[in-house]
Amino acid sequence: METSDPIALSALQHWQYCPRQCGLIHLEQVFDDNVHTLRGQAVHARTDCPGAVLDKGVRVERALPLWHDELGLVGKSDVVEFLPDGTPYPVEYKHGSRNKAADIAACDDLQLAAQAMCLEHMTGKLVPEGALYYARSRRRRTLGITAELRAQVVETIRSIRQMLDSGQLPQPLLGEQAQRRCRACSLQERCQPQATHKVLAQARKNLFEPDA
Repeated sequence: METSDPIALSALQHWQYCPRQCGLIHLEQVFDDNVHTLRGQAVHARTDCPGAVLDKGVRVERALPLWHDELGLVGKSDVVEFLPDGTPYPVEYKHGSRNKAADIAACDDLQLAAQAMCLEHMTGKLVPEGALYYARSRRRRTLGITAELRAQVVETIRSIRQMLDSGQLPQPLLGEQAQRRCRACSLQERCQPQATHKVLAQARKNLFEPDA
């Protein structure tokens, strides 16, 4: 896989949430804040400060740089706990509730799996599990890093790279699920999903139903 232009780990979560959101952020380099992103930044304020502590015999690293040369990934962790045998255990911090909708939780899972694969590449240790910590619930959700998740990471990287190489912004999502995601997205005003769909619909009508 081409690695000349590393992809940010965060791009995988963005792509899983909405390919167009990923394109706006990582292709067009634009980003806006809303209440959700500001809450996320507040949760990450502590983990964004690099450092290491020893907690009950476990070394805990914050803001550890991550990379995977073969996959072409780069980023940083929130927290990595190193177990007594040296096995890394990534912990990703999220501002919401542990009881997220399954489709939204899947975005978090993909990002954590990619972090685990980076840690395996960096340390040579198998990373079979990690956890997502949800600030609102103040609880963790453990996640097994399965073969299916690993394959999804590779496929998502391929899709993101194709988008970046093409320079083409993906189309907005459709359907009820898409509308729910759009309402929570800080880039809704830039994206204009409803307007874009209307333009596309009109273009198709003009193509297949030309004026007599």
